[in-house]
Amino acid sequence: MDFVRILLAILLPPLGVFLQVGIGLHFWVNILLTILGYIPGIVHAVWVIAKK
Repeated sequence: MDFVRILLAILLPPLGVFLQVGIGLHFWVNILLTILGYIPGIVHAVWVIAKK
């Protein structure tokens, strides 16, 4: 299941974070990072998924 979440995190970073932690602080931080730059959003999403 982590493979699917990481794949979704690469395509749509907020979706990968949402599937891992739901709507919370990490989700909103990831949306902000994705808006500011796509790569920072991906890095944050993969970090959140791998941390668990």
